[in-house]
Amino acid sequence: MEVEEIKKNIEKILDNNKAHSITSINLKNKSYIADYMVVASGTSSRHLQSLSEILVSELKKLGMEECRIEGKDSTDWKLVDAQDIIVHLFHPEKREFYDLEQMWSEEIPKQKAMI
Repeated sequence: MEVEEIKKNIEKILDNNKAHSITSINLKNKSYIADYMVVASGTSSRHLQSLSEILVSELKKLGMEECRIEGKDSTDWKLVDAQDIIVHLFHPEKREFYDLEQMWSEEIPKQKAMI
C-alpha cells in the first residue's frame, strides 16, 4: 500500500471514530523519520485510548502488522507509529500547548532536514 493511501485510510478511520480537527502534515522535505504526520484530537482519555487501539487494529487488517502505540499510560496523548506516518492523538489542551502544526509548518531545506 502506498503512503498516500495509508494516510487517507488513517484520516478516514479517525474521522469515522469521531476524532476532531484531523490535520496531515507533509514531512517529506523536513525529516527522514516519516513522510507524514497526522494530528488529531480526542474528547477524553478514554476516547484517545479507543482511537489509538481502533487505528492500530484497522491498519493491521489492511496488512500493516508493524504498527504500535506509544504513550499507553498517558491520559492526554497517544502516538501511533504507522511506519511512514506518525499519528499524534491529543487532548485539545495538550495539542494547543505542543502546537505541532506550527512547529512543522516551516519549510526546511532538504540538506538541513532533521533525522
